[in-house]
Parts: sequence; C-alpha cells; structure tokens
Amino acid sequence: MTDYFSLSDCDVIGFDLDHTLCRYHLKETSRLIYESFARFLVEHKGYDKDLLNLTPATWDFCFKGLVVDLEEGNLVKLSEDGTVLRATHGTKDLSTEEIIKHYGPQREWKHFNSLNSSFTRSAKYYFYDNYFDLPGALLCGRVVDMLHKQGKEVNSDFWKDMVAAIDHNYNTSAFKDDTGTYFPSVKRDPGRYLQPCSDSVKSWLRSMKNAGKVLLLITSSHSDYCRLICDHILGKDFEELFDIIITNALKPGFFSLVPQQRPFRTLVNDMEESEGLPSLDKPGWYSQGNWPHLHELLKTMTGKAEPKVVYFGDSMRSDMFPASSFGKWETVMIVEEMEGEGVPKSDAATSNEAQAVPLEKKGKFEVGSPQQLLPTPSAQSDQWGSYFVDVQRGVGGDEDRHTLTWCSYCIHKYSTMAIPSVEHIAGIFSDFNRLSPKNQCIYVTSAVRYRENVVS
Repeated sequence: MTDYFSLSDCDVIGFDLDHTLCRYHLKETSRLIYESFARFLVEHKGYDKDLLNLTPATWDFCFKGLVVDLEEGNLVKLSEDGTVLRATHGTKDLSTEEIIKHYGPQREWKHFNSLNSSFTRSAKYYFYDNYFDLPGALLCGRVVDMLHKQGKEVNSDFWKDMVAAIDHNYNTSAFKDDTGTYFPSVKRDPGRYLQPCSDSVKSWLRSMKNAGKVLLLITSSHSDYCRLICDHILGKDFEELFDIIITNALKPGFFSLVPQQRPFRTLVNDMEESEGLPSLDKPGWYSQGNWPHLHELLKTMTGKAEPKVVYFGDSMRSDMFPASSFGKWETVMIVEEMEGEGVPKSDAATSNEAQAVPLEKKGKFEVGSPQQLLPTPSAQSDQWGSYFVDVQRGVGGDEDRHTLTWCSYCIHKYSTMAIPSVEHIAGIFSDFNRLSPKNQCIYVTSAVRYRENVVS
C-alpha cells in the first residue's frame, strides 16, 4: 500500500448521509435532540421537568467521544491506550485522586479492550461517537446529578429509560407516524436543521458520475427520512446522482458476514417488502442488506474482480471501523471537530451556512437569544479539552505527558484520511497523504500544526 491515496483511482465512491453529505445546523439540531430525549423522560417516565432547562454553560459538557461507564455512573475520556484522562460523575469533574479511586493507580478502564477491538455495544458502557445521540451524554450526566439531589441510588436502571427515549424518537415508524419530538420538528421546518449542499459538492458528485464512477449512498436512516433530507440538501432530482441507494442499512451490522447478514429488501411506498432478496442483481434503491451481496453487484457494475471503493462517513463505530476492517474499503472520516478546533471552513461551507436559514425563519433562535448563544458541539470543550489530544496528569511525582485521545488514535488507525467536511475536497482528485498509526497527523494543515505543537 502506498503512502498516497487518490479519488481518481477509485471505482466506487460511497457516502453516509447524516453529518457526511448532509450537514446539520449543530446548535439547532443538538438542542432539538436533547429536548426530544428529555421530554420523553419527563412526560413518560416521571423525571424532574428541570431536565428541560439548559444554559449555554451547561452545553459545554456535550462532547463527542465520551464513554458512559454504566457500572460507576461516570463519563470518561480515554487516551489511546485506554487510560482515563478525564472523568465526571454526573456532570461534576472527578479529581485525579477520585479517578484513581474508581479506576486504580494506572487509571485503566477495564472494558477498554472490548470496546477498542470490536466497538460492540454492552450493558456496561455506551460510546458516544456521533451527533445523533451525543446530546444524550449531557442528559445522562444531568440525570445522575438529579438522582443524587433526590437522594436516590445511581445505578444502570436509568439507562433503560435513556434507551427508551432514543427508541421513542428514532424508531423506523416515528417519521411516518409523526411520533416523538424529533421527526415532527424536522418535517415542519427542515431548513432550520438541514444545510443544503453547496453547488460545488453537487457539481463534484455529477462530475464523478460522468467520469464513470459508481456513486453509492448508504444510510441507517429509513427511506422516508432519507428522502426528506436529500430533497432539501440535493434537490428533487437527487436520485439521479446515485447508482445505488441503501436505506435502513442498520450499520455496522450491514458489514456482517454469514450467518448474521441481513438480505436486501425492495421498497414500495417506503414500506419494505417482506421477502428478502437472495442477491443483488441491479442498481436501484434498496433497504437493509449486507456488504457481501453489494460487493458482488459492484464487481458486475465495474467489471473488476476487486473494485476499489472509498467511503465517506462520520461515525467510527458505524462507518470507519466496519468499512475498513470487513469491507476493506478506503475510508474518509468527516471530523467536524477539526473546524471546531481551528481548521478554517471552506469558502463553500461558510457561504452555505450564512445563507441556509433566512432571517425571517430564525424565530426564537435569533441572534442574542439564549439558544443562539449555545456553543457549537464540535467546538473544543472547556471541561473536556481537545477531541484530538490531551494531558495525562502525573501521579506521585511523575511528570505530566501529552497523549493522543483514543478517538484520535482510531481515526489514524481506521481512516485513510480525515477532513472537516465534504466541501473541503469537493472537486479535488489529486493525491492525499494516508493516515496511519505511524503517520499520526490529521489531514488538514492547521490540525497538523496543532498536533505537532502539542504532542512531541
């Protein structure tokens, strides 16, 4: 494998949808997601309605890459080797001494090997790695605070209520049935939450298809929500941009091998046919499915025994790890924290954000309102520090030392390259440096300088 990677050498260009092709207004969307979960706990599970109240300072706690340790009631930030760098109980910081009390002198989180090797879900922990469930980290912390305030025992039972809140708002029938808080809100005013793709991105997609590339869209969103998003961000003719669209893909399970793999299903009026397909024999729009059957179709479409695929996504668990490990695809990770920590936005992204929400539609989110003052979730957190690097505090006379976070290490291990948004490389087909555990520098120049200045 060379140290360089070029899009022009790829036969198939694949994309995740949410937070990859589709950029959300993070402040508006995160506030809505938090409210969706919290409202369920208050209205259906009897939690204190104070959970619905947020301040700008509170929102700083919301940080991608945290792990909820359900056995301890803590949230932890991990280094590349599983050392606990920072932790809170609820939303309250734990001191180095308190971290040692929970995790021992070496501050080792005991489930790290399980999470690090397979990214599997567990009843003992939960990893927040995407913006669709990220506000739940803040809600978890506040629930623990609330239980302490009420003199109640903190155990993993509250997590069952959190899972119920997620399912209530995101289950596959919620969009059609107009249930929960999230989908009805987005349906009423998609422009408040969704950023249209820039003209440069749309032209880039068309140019790749015209150059003979197979364009692929794979999302775990259901077909009805996918259609609403694509209509808004790409236009009513969005289906013409893609050779294959796969919705309700249920990643990372999409990349499972025999016997766990699910069959592809055809759709009629956004309803899945009950009978699964034995194989995939032509391009089109499908639901569920699996990587081996898709791979066979791609071989037929490209005329190559091993077509070269590159896949853009934003989730380590659902996109980068399985696509790289099982699909053996090239992977490009969308890391919005790169912008949040100083990488300049592309001209297209900046222009798009400025025009995305008309002034007459800003409503209660107008400039100067408390909601508008909420920090962007991708920005560096005062409480949690950088998404990419941190300081491991010395104990007993040991010196402090700088280290990569576990999230940063995973990006280097499972991603061919990392970018803040698709807009940053739209229209570029030249060579890019590959990421690797040995070549530890994030793709965009500003982030490289940041890492070189911090990690020696």
